[in-house]
Amino acid sequence: MEKMALIVQKYGGTSVANLERIKEVARRAAKTFDRGNDIVVVLSAMAGETDRFIELANRISHSVNKRELDVLLATGEQSTVALLAMTLESIGYPSASLLGHQVKIHTDSFFGSARIADIDSDNIKKLLGQKKIVIIAGFQGCDQHQNITTLGRGGSDTSAVAVAAAIKADKCEIYTDVEGVFTADPNICSKARKLKEISYEEMLEMASIGAKVLQTRSVEFAKKYNVALHVRSSFNDKEGTVVLEENLITEKMVVAGITSSKNEALITFKKVPDTPGIAAKIFKPIAEANIIVDMIVQNSLKDQQTDISFTVPISDFKKAFELSEKVVKKIASQEVVGDKNIARVSVTGVGMKSHSGIASTMFSALAQENINIIIVSTSEIRISCLIEAKYAELAVRTLHTAFNLDNDKSNVSLYYGGKKTAPKITAKS
Repeated sequence: MEKMALIVQKYGGTSVANLERIKEVARRAAKTFDRGNDIVVVLSAMAGETDRFIELANRISHSVNKRELDVLLATGEQSTVALLAMTLESIGYPSASLLGHQVKIHTDSFFGSARIADIDSDNIKKLLGQKKIVIIAGFQGCDQHQNITTLGRGGSDTSAVAVAAAIKADKCEIYTDVEGVFTADPNICSKARKLKEISYEEMLEMASIGAKVLQTRSVEFAKKYNVALHVRSSFNDKEGTVVLEENLITEKMVVAGITSSKNEALITFKKVPDTPGIAAKIFKPIAEANIIVDMIVQNSLKDQQTDISFTVPISDFKKAFELSEKVVKKIASQEVVGDKNIARVSVTGVGMKSHSGIASTMFSALAQENINIIIVSTSEIRISCLIEAKYAELAVRTLHTAFNLDNDKSNVSLYYGGKKTAPKITAKS
């Protein structure tokens, strides 16, 4: 018999895209409640609403006040939580909706990309104690001055995991329009397979380099506070993918997945003086603008000169390039150039920690397809290559085959000793 649990369920924009989808979310929440569980539901805005609001704001001005933009964007989630609460009440389930400031999700004041500082869970626990289904607006919080803030794209995932950590939930179910985490994007690679389990480390790497299933900060929260995640589809009742600690994975794969991303741009400073402090002068204004720099490479040239290249999110390219142009003359660089027609393709897997030859296999497979590598970056469990954007999908399919991910029982490492028991996604004992 299933134990009673405290469960957080998060539903993305496609899962609440219209009233019919909201009714389906209500059905799932009610079913969970009927099993004796306490339940908190975190919602995104309806699919397309955030983009619609941004478009409206841009029609007024391309440099709107970010504080006011957050006030506007937060109304998307306000609508969905109210509609779900009404739906649940109409079928006899007591519920209450809460906005970010009512929960007291405290953030910093970086409007549009705020970070959660802490969550006061008293209101949530009070309502749960009254046997109500608690419905929380994702994506939003409030700063120390009581301003509404938003957490950036995918912020509802972060809201859900942070709430789960704050109330010590037994599990956090992330409902989306896909059935779980796959070895590659099924829209690119028809042979991609759904993973039963994946480690926090692998999911974090994959989320940061192109996998769209979970937002990076949500995985960071889950790893830090050991929140059990279950990625599932809201369009069927199939089991999804469990995200958990590496030592609990029952079948570790040398390579867990291939990801690609076209959401980056390359900036290169040509013929920079190869002297101490130059790199700091290049990256300081970009850091002060809160722009994330990822891949960095420096190529030494003759006459104590060097080229410095780095990538930034394509959404920040214009601002980053403008800042770079201001730095060129200050550091006596020949010029700065940009390239938005690039893509990053990556191979990720915890098995890479103890297996050699991964880079060689990756480079050889790309070479056989005449795909040129512009930049390479690595971590303990990931290798990424920057390539021309037009080759991104071919590279994913090529590497998926090269690492034997096309077959169901492929790539499973047998070098980790005895099998461990898989954790059940149920209540804590």
